Amino acid sequence: MVHRLPDGPIPGLTRTWATDLTQPDAVLATVAAIRPTHVAHLAAIAFVAHGDVEAMYRTNLVGTRHLLQALTALDVPPRGTLLASSANVYGNSTAETIDEDTPPAPANDYAVSKLAMEYLARLYAERLPLVLARPFNYTGVGQSLSFLLPKIVDHARRKAPAIELGNLGVARDFSDVRMVAEAYCRLLETPASAGGTFNVCSGRAHTLQEVLALVRDISGHEMAVKVNPALVRANEVKVLRGSRQRLEACIGKLADCELSRTLEWMLDV
Repeated sequence: MVHRLPDGPIPGLTRTWATDLTQPDAVLATVAAIRPTHVAHLAAIAFVAHGDVEAMYRTNLVGTRHLLQALTALDVPPRGTLLASSANVYGNSTAETIDEDTPPAPANDYAVSKLAMEYLARLYAERLPLVLARPFNYTGVGQSLSFLLPKIVDHARRKAPAIELGNLGVARDFSDVRMVAEAYCRLLETPASAGGTFNVCSGRAHTLQEVLALVRDISGHEMAVKVNPALVRANEVKVLRGSRQRLEACIGKLADCELSRTLEWMLDV
């Protein structure tokens, strides 16, 4: 099953609301006005190296509490509420492939904020049909250049002679954002997902060197790679590769999207 947005207006979606999650009264008023039937909570400070740690916890943890409080105040609660956590909660796991039973071992503040959010969600599990998603790295057109793949793609598109990167010895499970959106929609539509925690991933890990080679082959542009010590993160997670067996057992098979196809889309070739 593939979900596509219609060409015209979406029934029931006639307005965009902007609300600061750190302001509880504003969140309460907005949720009461919308009265959502389904909620996909993706708002967060998602950049691991974000400089304001206090803002990260305030948004990712306290902001989520404000939203859950507002949802439980509704006369009719949503039929589904998905909270996006992160595969970063697994930290530097030594498991060859990480499934949902892998013990969390967060290695940075971002991961700690997301794991704390998961524990917070348990306080609302009896009042709301909650689904916890743990997405691994994903990318696509429109992602901020502060993230790794968009930065590399941008340099290739501009024919930059060189690029400065941080940790070169990392491997990541990269997914196409369109597949991730499909997984979220199907989790929200599947009543059996309520109360579950699900990895959202491709099941394959690519090293940074492999990504650079793919971008070079697709774009035809070769650039020098320089390691900038300022971009080398402490407590960097070395390898992240997930299993989506539990996810597909719940929502059905997801279409595979090779990283090369995602990069072609981003490079617009």
